[in-house]
Amino acid sequence: MRTDRRTFLLGGAAAGLTAPLTRGALARSLPLDAPPQPLGLPYRDYVPVETPNGATLPWRISNGAKVFHLVAEPVRHEFAPGLEANCWGYNGRVHGPTLEAVEGDRVRIYVTNRLDAPTTVHWHGLIVPSGMDGVGGLSQRSIEPGETFRYEFVLRQHGTFMYHSHHDEMVQMAMGLTGMIVIHPRVLREPPPERDFVYMLSEWALPVGAERPNPNEMQDFNVLTFNAKVFPATAPMVVRTGQRVRIRIGNLSAMDHHPIHLHGHAFQVVSTDGGEIPPSARWPETSTLVGVGQTRTVDFIADNPGDWAMHCHMTHHVMTQMGHDIPNLTGVDPSRFDEALAEVVPAFASMGMDESAMDEADPTLPKNSLPMVGGEGPFGYITMGGMVTVLKVRDGIESYGDPGAYQHPEGTVAEVASVEELVRDGVGV
Repeated sequence: MRTDRRTFLLGGAAAGLTAPLTRGALARSLPLDAPPQPLGLPYRDYVPVETPNGATLPWRISNGAKVFHLVAEPVRHEFAPGLEANCWGYNGRVHGPTLEAVEGDRVRIYVTNRLDAPTTVHWHGLIVPSGMDGVGGLSQRSIEPGETFRYEFVLRQHGTFMYHSHHDEMVQMAMGLTGMIVIHPRVLREPPPERDFVYMLSEWALPVGAERPNPNEMQDFNVLTFNAKVFPATAPMVVRTGQRVRIRIGNLSAMDHHPIHLHGHAFQVVSTDGGEIPPSARWPETSTLVGVGQTRTVDFIADNPGDWAMHCHMTHHVMTQMGHDIPNLTGVDPSRFDEALAEVVPAFASMGMDESAMDEADPTLPKNSLPMVGGEGPFGYITMGGMVTVLKVRDGIESYGDPGAYQHPEGTVAEVASVEELVRDGVGV
C-alpha cells in the first residue's frame, strides 16, 4: 500500500516509536482531556534539578494543585563582581527561578506585577489552554502594575521549557524577564540522571559604565551569560566520575544562536522543547546548536575526570564588553598603548592587552565594567570570559561543593619539551 508523506508523519511509521503518531504526540504524553495525576514529589518521583547561580521556585499544595508565585519586579543584578545593572526579573532574581514539576501535575501560578509597565507570562513550549498562553492582547489582557493574575493548567508534557514576558517582549525580555521550566516524566522510559543541571543562555547590550541594559540593540551584544552570569562568576558543575549527567539548555537571547561545546566528553541530545528524541534517532555530539527560542537537553556519562570547559563556540561570545571601537593592533607592540592613551583618557584601560596587569584589580578600569576576558586558573590567566562555565568531574567525591582545581596525575599535563625529547623524536625547532 502506498503511503504519502502526510500519512507517514501522522500515522506512525517513524522508526523507534512503539505506537502510531497522532497530532501533538511528540510534544505531549498526556491527552488534553486526561485528568490530573497524583502530584509528583521530589526525591520520590524525581531528582531535583540544579540551576547553577540560580534557584528553584518553592511551591505548596492547595486544593489539588501545586501553587507557585512569580513576582515581576525591578532587580539590581550582578553579572560578575565589578559589573552590575538595573534589570527586571522575577522574585528578586535574574533570571527568574526555575519552575519544576511532574508531568500530570495541576499547577496554579500566580503572577504579581511590581513593574511600572504592564506585563504577561508566556509558558514557552507548553501545551496549555489558549487563554493561559500569556500573549498580551491575544489570549489575555495584560497584567497591569499592582495586579496579580492566576494561570492554571495541567502539565501534559515532560521536558525542558522556558517562561518569559510576552508583552513588549523586545524590552521586557532584554531586561531579564525570563526563566526555565523543568517537567519530569510521570513514567520513566530510561534511567534518570544522577546530576541534572539547567541553563539559560542570554545576551545583553550593556555599554561600559552603563547602569541599564539597552533593549533597543539589535546586533552589538557585549555581555554573554550562562544563567545571567559572566565567567569567572559562573558556578561550576560538580559531578562524581561515572555518574549519568543531564544538562538542559534554553536560549532566549535576542538575536543569536549559540553552539554549546563541552570538553572531555561526548553527549547525545535526548530531547528538545518539542519532545523526546527516540533513541534510534540520536547520535553522539560534542557541540549542540541551541537556536533562539529553543531548548536542548543532553545526556552523557561523566567518565573522564578533570576540569572541562563548557562554552559557546562563537568566539566573540567568550568575551565581555568587547573593545569594538579599538583599532586592530594585531602585530603592533602594545607596550606603551595604555600609557600613551592614558595621557588623553586617564580612565582608559585596554582590555586583555597585558596579562601581567590581570593579576590584580586594575584601578583604571572604567566604572561598572569588566576586562574583556579573564579569570584566574591553576596554570595562569584563563583568557575567556562571557558564556563559559566548568564541568568538574572527580573520583569518589561525597559532596558537590567546589572541589577546587583538578590534581592531574603525573605525566598527564602538557609542558615544555626538553632538548633531549626533541632530539630523540627528530623534531627540529
